[in-house]
Amino acid sequence: MPIDIPATLDRLNYRYPSFLVDAVVDHEPGQRIVGMKNVTVNEEFFQGHFPGTPLMPGVLMVEAFAQVATILLFQDTDRPAQRAWLQGVDAAKFRHQVVPGDRLRLEVTMGEATTTEARVQGRAFVDQELVAEAKLLFGLTDDDVDIDPTARVAAGATVGAGSVIGPHAVIGEHVTLGRRCQIGASAIVDGWTEIGDDTKVFPCASIGLIPQDLKFHGESSRLKVGARNIFREFVTVHRGTDGGGGETRIGDDNLFMAYAHIAHDCQVGDHTIFGNGATLGGHVSVEDYATISALSGVHQFCRVGAHAFVGGFSVVTRDALPYVRTVGNRARVYGVNTIGLVRRGFPPELITKLKRTYRYLLQSKLNTSQALRQIEGDAELACPEVDYLIAFVRSSERGIGLRRPARRLHDDEMPLDD
Repeated sequence: MPIDIPATLDRLNYRYPSFLVDAVVDHEPGQRIVGMKNVTVNEEFFQGHFPGTPLMPGVLMVEAFAQVATILLFQDTDRPAQRAWLQGVDAAKFRHQVVPGDRLRLEVTMGEATTTEARVQGRAFVDQELVAEAKLLFGLTDDDVDIDPTARVAAGATVGAGSVIGPHAVIGEHVTLGRRCQIGASAIVDGWTEIGDDTKVFPCASIGLIPQDLKFHGESSRLKVGARNIFREFVTVHRGTDGGGGETRIGDDNLFMAYAHIAHDCQVGDHTIFGNGATLGGHVSVEDYATISALSGVHQFCRVGAHAFVGGFSVVTRDALPYVRTVGNRARVYGVNTIGLVRRGFPPELITKLKRTYRYLLQSKLNTSQALRQIEGDAELACPEVDYLIAFVRSSERGIGLRRPARRLHDDEMPLDD
C-alpha cells in the first residue's frame, strides 16, 4: 500500500520546513524501514552551509532520521492516534561528508516502545558506505480525539485523548472511553459503559446494550471493561441486571473473536480468548487465561477455571475445571491442557503435579470428597495451583464436569498420566 509521507509526517510535533524523505523503499511495519533522500544542490540550507563547499549539516541528518522514524512509528501499525517529538539523541556519529549529488539511504529499526516513548536506531549510507548513525528517543503523546463526521457521539459521553471513532459509529451519553480507544465503523457502545485504555472495538460490534433477559425492565446497570481488549466484528456484550449484581465485568487483555457473545452479569478475567461465536449465558464466570473455542456455549451460572481450554462446538453445563481440556456435547475432560500450560511458562514438574492431581479426581475409584482428601494428604502435590484447584472444586454450586470420554477419539489426545 502506498505510504502518504506528508500526511504521516504531520504527526511529528515539529518538522523542518522541507521534507527530508523522498521515498520509502523497504518497510516492515513496526520493525524496520528504509527511506531515501536525494541530496540536491538547490536545497535551501546549502546557501549557508557552506558557501562554495556545500555540506549537509549533521543536525539535518538527525532530522532526516526523525522523519523516517516517524513513518515507522505511525504507518501501517496498530498504534492509535498519537503524535511524536524527538526527545533525545545518543551515540550520534557522522563518519563522512554528505554533499549534493549523494543519494542517502536512511535505515531505521525499532527498539523498545511503550505508549509514551519509543527508541529507534538509525543508520545512513551513501552507496555502501556508512556516513552517519544515531540512537533516537521519541516522546509520544495522545493526539486529539478523531471522530468521523458521520459518527454520533452523545453530548454526555467521555472520550479519552487519542481515541478514534469510525464512520457511523454510535457512542451513548453514559459511555466513558479510555485513552487511545478505537471504535470501528457502525459499532455501537451504549448504556452505563466504561471501557479502558487501548481497547479496540471492530466494525458492527455491540457493546453495553440492555441484556436479553425478560426480567430486565430498564433498571440502571453497568458494563465495565478493562484495558487493551479486542472486540472483533459483531461481538455482543450486555450490561448487568439487578438480579445479578447489576454489572457485567471484563478484565484486561482479552480477545473476543467475531460473533462472540457475553451475556448479562458475566465476570471475565484477564488474558482470555473467545473463539468465533463462543457464547456465555448469564452470570457465567471465566477466570484468567481461559480459552473458549469457536461455537461453544457455556450455560448460565457456570464457571470456567483458570487456564482451562474449552474445545470447539462444546456445550458446558457444569463448571469447567481449571488446567484441563473440556470438550464435547455434553462436555467431557480430555486431559490436562499441557500445550497451553507450556506456552504460558508452567515448568514440567508443576504440570506433572497437576496430572497426578487429576488422576485422583478422574481415574481413581474415589468419590470427589475422598479424592480431595487424598490430594490434600499428598505432600508431593503441595503448591498454590493445586490449592486453587481444590478450592475451585469445593466452591462449585452447579457441580463440576468430571466425566471422561467413553473412548479415545483421536490418537493425539494426551492421557492424564503422560
